[in-house]
Amino acid sequence: MQNSEALALSAVLLAAAGDLTQRINDGVVARGFLEVRPMHGFAFARLAPAGATATELAAHLGVTKQAASQLVDELVRKGYVERRPHPDDARARLVVLTERGWACTRAAEEAAAEAVQAWVGLIGEGEVRALRDRLARIAPYGPIRPAW
Repeated sequence: MQNSEALALSAVLLAAAGDLTQRINDGVVARGFLEVRPMHGFAFARLAPAGATATELAAHLGVTKQAASQLVDELVRKGYVERRPHPDDARARLVVLTERGWACTRAAEEAAAEAVQAWVGLIGEGEVRALRDRLARIAPYGPIRPAW
């Protein structure tokens, strides 16, 4: 593959990822979660299974512990998460989604489905599934984080 082709592929993948992120965020806002930003969604993705410490959230987002703690403070104020005692570490606090946080997560899932459905309308369901499968083969395993 020529350098120019590699650059073109990089550009379309980044553009698609950015557009998808924006469409999901727009869909979440349209569902009534007016104060959410894409960064919150990346945090919710880490918190959704069973919560996380601020240190774990920082590693997931690729930010400092201080930045993650500030984000948690903001999400607590907005009612999306709460801090609980950590079940295994008396020194740590577990950050978990509240019912409002779970509702926002469900809204993001719905918005993602709508965004992908638009792709189905453009290239067909089989092509979208093939795209997903091919990208899964090359995408690194690990946290899905914003590109700061």
